[in-house]
Amino acid sequence: MSSSSAYCCFLVVVAGLGALVPRAGAEGAAGSSKAEYSLFRPTPQHLLRELSTDRPDQTESPYTVDAGRFQVEVDVLNFVFDRDPAAGSDVRTTDAAVAAMNFKVGLTHRTDLQLMADPYVRSRTEDRRTRSVQTVSGFGEVTTRLKFNLWGNDGGSTAFAIMPFVKWPLSASQVRNGETEGGVIFIFGCELPKGWGSAVMTEVDFLSDGQGGRTTEFINSITFAHALAAKLGGYLELFTVMGDAPGFKWRGQIDVGLTYAWTDDVQLDCGCNFGVTRSAPDFQPFIGVSRRF
Repeated sequence: MSSSSAYCCFLVVVAGLGALVPRAGAEGAAGSSKAEYSLFRPTPQHLLRELSTDRPDQTESPYTVDAGRFQVEVDVLNFVFDRDPAAGSDVRTTDAAVAAMNFKVGLTHRTDLQLMADPYVRSRTEDRRTRSVQTVSGFGEVTTRLKFNLWGNDGGSTAFAIMPFVKWPLSASQVRNGETEGGVIFIFGCELPKGWGSAVMTEVDFLSDGQGGRTTEFINSITFAHALAAKLGGYLELFTVMGDAPGFKWRGQIDVGLTYAWTDDVQLDCGCNFGVTRSAPDFQPFIGVSRRF
């Protein structure tokens, strides 16, 4: 079996295990009564849980979209700025993504399906020593994710979810590697004293090394959130990436952002991720919006 087939099988097994895990933890009357709803029998308005999104922080949410409901989360604008002064060089990179989106649909009261796409990405690399500039742009990657909430979706002080994902092997281009890649994400959320909330995420990515083999990256993050006003919230996050590829350098970021609950079904957000290691991007500002239907 090829390495590509092997890790795709691994993802299928993980997905199956997530579906078979016993219903851990009591969710109360609301969670029990919602088990009858599905994609073709939408959850009624009065039983909808509070809007929860996988953005704007990089730590995913352990909560799923209610059965039969749809949700779209959009990075309206996202920029990445980085300067690499290694070995006396002066290379500056500016990446931009426009309208990157995550479209979700609730399949059951514990499971949602997600389709992520980057309609337009652009990368500009400038070497100030050689006075050369390279710019590439185009349609980016498409990824499918399946989130299983194991407990806490509709009540309780903690929640846990598992989310396998696969990146589609679209044809290679200047902005796509044309390879099937994927991984699995584990998310634990909890309530803290004094109105604080937190989530912890561990992610394992199986990536192409560009030579027919595979490398693995390990992502770990923790975020803390608190309400700042009636509809305004803020968060602080630590995000790290490690990998087993030769010469891989540990990347760390400190992220901050704001969320504003425009309505019960609409959330606006903005923020910036700051690199704290040389291998991480210097800073990454963004604005976004999420809408539930």
